[in-house]
Amino acid sequence: MNGHVIIGNSASAVGAVESIRRVDRSIPITMISDEPQSVYSRPLISYFLSGELKSDQMYYRPKDFYEKNRARALLGSRVTKVNFEKKSVQLENREKIPYDRLLITTGGKPFIPRMEGIDTSGVFTFTKWEDAQKILSALKKVQKAVVIGGGLIGLKAVEALRERKIEVMVVELADHILSMVMDSTASSILEGVLKKEGVDLFTSNTVKAILGNGRVESVRLADGKKLKTQMVIVAIGVVPNVELFRGTSLHIEKGIVVNERTETNLPDVFAAGDVAEGVDSITGRPQLNATWLNAIRQGWVAGLNMAGKKISYLSNVRVNITNLFGLPFASVGLIRGEGRHHQEVTLRDGNHYRKFVFKDNLLVGTVLIGDVSDVGFLTSLIERRELFPELRQELQKNPYSRGLLSIRRKLLCQR
Repeated sequence: MNGHVIIGNSASAVGAVESIRRVDRSIPITMISDEPQSVYSRPLISYFLSGELKSDQMYYRPKDFYEKNRARALLGSRVTKVNFEKKSVQLENREKIPYDRLLITTGGKPFIPRMEGIDTSGVFTFTKWEDAQKILSALKKVQKAVVIGGGLIGLKAVEALRERKIEVMVVELADHILSMVMDSTASSILEGVLKKEGVDLFTSNTVKAILGNGRVESVRLADGKKLKTQMVIVAIGVVPNVELFRGTSLHIEKGIVVNERTETNLPDVFAAGDVAEGVDSITGRPQLNATWLNAIRQGWVAGLNMAGKKISYLSNVRVNITNLFGLPFASVGLIRGEGRHHQEVTLRDGNHYRKFVFKDNLLVGTVLIGDVSDVGFLTSLIERRELFPELRQELQKNPYSRGLLSIRRKLLCQR
């Protein structure tokens, strides 16, 4: 018995190990990661950069996680080749590790656009703990920073830099920040928060060149404007980390294509997390779902199936929950209607905003700012696709927690 091999050491990998061990305590497990750290939480890197968390607070599993789960951890090791026919993984040191079943959780890597001066000293990405450490070590000589990208990754970097009293400018190609996870109203509210915190926004724009004599001194925007800065953080987004598998028989579109059991097109090969491309249960279309919650869930499903169970992943709905300078916000599923069969219910009171997207009487999406306490219940309604004909009318009467409480009670009575 060769056992299971997992390429990766983040949320999906951890979920898989724990679910395998719920079924089988004996089968060997090997985890391989090019990062040297034991299991840490990637969403916490902005809080490490801001100084709110110290190194020993970054871990979300105890240091004895591997020992307790009888997993061999090869940290700081890089996979250079996978032979799917011979079912083996080769490391940089040429060691070959055979497997019975393989799980690929290589995650995403930063999207780096072609740009003049991109290799200049003082340019960073922001997806790993190592990135935050590098940025932190460079901050002593920084008064101003440019963040390229107004998505979740970029804005958490902005928040951390402002905590460090760095002047920050955000350059975003779209006409609003967070355009992939928020509608225009929600984006406008969050833009107001950023401006109140002293952040300069340059939307509908992009960086054409990074300028400096060996080190970053300024950037030139598409409209010709120059911004003085000593640091640039490229946070445009992530793309699936699939380069290792290009040219193999593994089915790759935008990411590694998986079914509802996280199985790939190859026997005994699974994929989960940011690298996997599944089907959106709302739209029925293939989608990448690069969220922490999705990675954990898919890892659990992958592990159970690797252990011999037949478990389907019931939802591939996007769920984003975070906060910006103390203001919580969330989005689930569709953030805007896509046609005549969709209806929207919205309510705004200052920085408090709620939007519900329906397809006929089925809730298919929500956007929340200010009060996100109902996001769990709403996510459950969306994922389970529960038909509740009075839901839209109830939410129009009272879209806040009191109204949702009455909906919960009615649903319980129906069950």
